[in-house]
Amino acid sequence: MRKPFVAAAIGLAAACVSEVAFAQASDQPAYVVTYIEVAPKAIAETRGLIAAHCTDAHKAPGLLEMDALQQLGRANHFAILEKWQSVKARDDYAATDTAKSFVAGLGPVSIAGYDERLHVPLAVSASEAALSGSLVVLTHVDLIPTFKEAGVPKVKEFAEASRGSDGNLRFDVLTQAGRTNHLTVVESWSSAAAKEAHISSSLARTFRQSLMPMSGSLYDEREYNALHC
Repeated sequence: MRKPFVAAAIGLAAACVSEVAFAQASDQPAYVVTYIEVAPKAIAETRGLIAAHCTDAHKAPGLLEMDALQQLGRANHFAILEKWQSVKARDDYAATDTAKSFVAGLGPVSIAGYDERLHVPLAVSASEAALSGSLVVLTHVDLIPTFKEAGVPKVKEFAEASRGSDGNLRFDVLTQAGRTNHLTVVESWSSAAAKEAHISSSLARTFRQSLMPMSGSLYDEREYNALHC
């Protein structure tokens, strides 16, 4: 009766080791994407907690970028995008009382777990545009593991081809540490109209249609406004 439990525990441990090794082996910056869901009555309180967190985090050594986002149409859903010089710099900050206090403060108002995902860059522009004042889109791409080798280059090529589209300010792809068949696409647009024109283009339609057979779940695209951070 204990064998399934032991096997599951070993699998979980291996996954954790894989994630750490994947992140630490990279000499590239570390990215963290965090999703936060709170009770609708706690929206204003959460915005305050996030604003204070941004102020504190910007004092931390090694932070290169932090953006706080609020989802359009679902104002009680937030996201935080961080870029650090290294995994160690990010881990050092996460271990501080200040960072722990932020997560603890969200506990009483949260309706879901604190969903934090470590990433490394896959296709990132040399000049990453600030997200403030733009329409921001975060998309989670889940590739069936057996299609990873074909799917990852396809997502990368789509991002690189989309940069420079009318109204596009940023189009980057991040790979989730330890689960390299999971990607996060980060887009920034000057307007909703520019984004709508892009998703209706032959480039985007061809990409979406060809990616669908390789996908393990829905193409999870979410639109946000950037908060002051």
